[in-house]
Amino acid sequence: MQYKSQAVAKPYFIAAIGLFVAQILFGLVMGLQYVVGDFLFPAIPFNVARMVHTNALIVWLLMGFMGSAYYLVPEEAETELHSPKLALALFWIFLVAAALTVLGYLMVPYATLAKITGNDLLPTMGREFLEQPTITKIGIVVVALGFLFNLTMTFLKGRKTAISSILLLGLWGLAIMFLFSFYNPDNLVKDKYYWWFVVHLWVEGVWELILGAILAFVLIKVTGVDREVIEKWLYVIITLTLISGILGTGHHFYWIGAPEYWQWIGSVFSALEPIPFFAMTVFAFNIVNKRRREHPNKAAVLWALGTSVMAFLGAGVWGFLHTLAPVNYYTHGTQITAAHGHMAFYGAYVMVVLTMISYAMPVIRGRAANSERSQVLEMWSFWLMTIAMVFITLFLTAAGILQVYLQRFSDTPQPFMVVQEKIALFYWLREFTGLVFLLGLVLYIASFFVKGEAPATSGKLAGATR
Repeated sequence: MQYKSQAVAKPYFIAAIGLFVAQILFGLVMGLQYVVGDFLFPAIPFNVARMVHTNALIVWLLMGFMGSAYYLVPEEAETELHSPKLALALFWIFLVAAALTVLGYLMVPYATLAKITGNDLLPTMGREFLEQPTITKIGIVVVALGFLFNLTMTFLKGRKTAISSILLLGLWGLAIMFLFSFYNPDNLVKDKYYWWFVVHLWVEGVWELILGAILAFVLIKVTGVDREVIEKWLYVIITLTLISGILGTGHHFYWIGAPEYWQWIGSVFSALEPIPFFAMTVFAFNIVNKRRREHPNKAAVLWALGTSVMAFLGAGVWGFLHTLAPVNYYTHGTQITAAHGHMAFYGAYVMVVLTMISYAMPVIRGRAANSERSQVLEMWSFWLMTIAMVFITLFLTAAGILQVYLQRFSDTPQPFMVVQEKIALFYWLREFTGLVFLLGLVLYIASFFVKGEAPATSGKLAGATR
């Protein structure tokens, strides 16, 4: 490490992976409940398993973003973190709050949880992805403010780069958009408007800035390509992201009671959203092809390239498949949506966090890269998780197409539960591939415990990373 304070990223990365495991385990529970309806009922009802699955996803990605930022910003600013003690204190506050919230989901009926946490005073609970008790949301805001203060002070006292500037813009945007979770109007149309300000403008807005900054940082480190080249690509990608992503929010307003013009705005700008992801794919492969040296951490390079490809497929291609209003009229709320969601989250955000962990954790532990044996195991984990996610997406897509035809498009539409019975085979196939994904995650964790000689480091390594 160039700066000792970068080590505060380590507990964030460890906690992120722990929560990732929890997310996948509860995903497998949900997957089985799709076909065995009373599995673990009443101990873990489906709605509770779903809350834990989606909330664990959000929290572990936030943990990963925070760890990445604590590692990245000091190195970009060429100075120590403003307050490592504050970073560690916020880590424990965030982790304990997350653990208590999950225990609340599992041990207390949701209505009771809302009552005992003061939801009556400031109602914010009950909405998808934002199920957290109000007191937890307030804790998230406090942690976010402390985190952003720490990073901003570090940024202000050191070197300013395009990468750190874009990262901080994304992180500040993340915090600001989350404030809409406290607004819970009685009017359902308004509620959905502002709910999407959090959900869409996170994953198809400010989170993409974070994704671009982290990917650019890792590519500079592992390729040695001039910073100016990478930053030019980054500016283009971020501009395209913001132009298409902000107005692309309209594709969520088609059927909620909003004015009809959103069907045009949403369709046109959503159709542009694959462009920045395609640009990111071209960017990543172009930069790796121009590399000035072979970095010993081949696994991190693989994750970086995989991020660009899978983000394009999941967020770009699968997003476009059902984003136009005439198509979405039939597909919204079906398994096609679930297919897009799984591959997009994995490709764009899960993989970029794993890319950063793959690159940074060996450095935090005092080596440029893990041993050859460790990297082979890690690359196996990459292929197992990625191929499993591709098949999960394909099975859900097939289920969704059949669901659309049987339930909404045919001359004799069938009831929801009748259709669910007829597509159950795809749910079984999805569950099997989910187990393969879990195996890949276990191998990823195991790779960090494999001992061996670190690969030889290029003599140009230190000078090429600035």
